[in-house]
Amino acid sequence: MDKKDLKKKLNPIQFHVTQENGTERPFQNEFWDHHEDGIYVDIVSGEPLFSSKDKFDSSCGWPSFAKALEPVETLVDKSHFMTRTEVRSKDADSHLGHLFNDGPRELGGNRFCINSAALRFIAKKDLKKEGYEKYLDIFKP
Repeated sequence: MDKKDLKKKLNPIQFHVTQENGTERPFQNEFWDHHEDGIYVDIVSGEPLFSSKDKFDSSCGWPSFAKALEPVETLVDKSHFMTRTEVRSKDADSHLGHLFNDGPRELGGNRFCINSAALRFIAKKDLKKEGYEKYLDIFKP
């Protein structure tokens, strides 16, 4: 999908975050304090990215995950006078956020700090209907 079509599909903050490497405001985004069971997919492509089972409260104001559900791309980001690890979706190459090594040790130590604007949430009850039924096993007791 070209940028012109994406501008029509996405709202301004979704476009800014995913296509222009932007960042939304902390604590003022859709999923920072979201706790429902389900998966988070790329707002652009629908590719599965993260599970609510791996989400934790990092108190940073953005959704934080201990691991990715499927492989994501990581790149060195030297913007803003610092060196960080950028996280991008594999298929759509959407900017998602950044990866830090300050997550809970018991969960592996990673913190994927992700912009809500880059995500679409699929509730557990809708996984089959939306074509993500292979992820239902994650939520079995």
